[in-house]
Amino acid sequence: MAILNLFKNRRADEKAERASFGALLDGYSIEVMPRTAAKIDNFREFLPAGMRVYIAHIDGTPIEDMVATAKRLTEDGYAVMPHVPARLIRDKATLEDWINRYVNDAGVTQALLLAGGLNVPRGDLESSLQLLETGLFGRYGFKRLHVAGHPEGNKDIDKDGTTRLVDRALKFKQAYSENSDAEMAIVTQFAFDAGSITRWVERIADAGVTLPIHLGVAGPTKLQTLIKFAISCGVGPSLSVLQRRAMDLSKLLVPYEPDEFLTEIANYKATHPQSVIDEIHVFPLGGIKASADWVNERVLKGKVASQ
Repeated sequence: MAILNLFKNRRADEKAERASFGALLDGYSIEVMPRTAAKIDNFREFLPAGMRVYIAHIDGTPIEDMVATAKRLTEDGYAVMPHVPARLIRDKATLEDWINRYVNDAGVTQALLLAGGLNVPRGDLESSLQLLETGLFGRYGFKRLHVAGHPEGNKDIDKDGTTRLVDRALKFKQAYSENSDAEMAIVTQFAFDAGSITRWVERIADAGVTLPIHLGVAGPTKLQTLIKFAISCGVGPSLSVLQRRAMDLSKLLVPYEPDEFLTEIANYKATHPQSVIDEIHVFPLGGIKASADWVNERVLKGKVASQ
């Protein structure tokens, strides 16, 4: 009987864990690139109605393709949030042209502002702070503006390996949000070490940065693919998590899935209700449909388990 009760208790714990996990994922956002979107016949088959869809602006992508993708997703009923990478934009006039197209041609009212991946800016703009300072997003009536967060630092910005400049930038963005009509949030780079995330969340909160955090999570994909993306994106302490996993041959042969990471974050939120971790943003490194299907399945399981 004691053994039977042990298994019952274990199943109850697992059920509660899945429910917490699903609740964390409910209301997630995801991103797509124009060239990927062009291969998808119907987003409504796998993306929940009304969800936020970011459009990644990669170097070499024409603004016409970005706007066309934004228009298509807006017409499908999604909350569209294109990336606006400062270092790809030659000047303020070009920025205003892009904003005008997004607003008037595609009905966009949201944007993710970031520096962008180029080491050398194409023109006068090189940071999201400069994008905010133009005042153009307020002039064109943007209702929501997101900015990038780097829980493990960003060596492109802080070349000395510290977090001094990224921390200072977040404080500026916090101050900007307090005087802006637009809702603002921080969207983070994906990571795999929950401890580095929670320590960062607490550290910036102590510094007065209380913007909601939309936590970046890598969707399921091959471990080799994930390590490649992690290195190219400058993921720091989290890379060791993947490297340890790669040493386990049984795990090397199956796709990485972020269950363990998300469980730790969900448990943290349960014990820290004041945390500003607000939503999950999925980087679909293994494909947008595969990532969306994975998340949708776990959200559904969480809802069933909570009934």
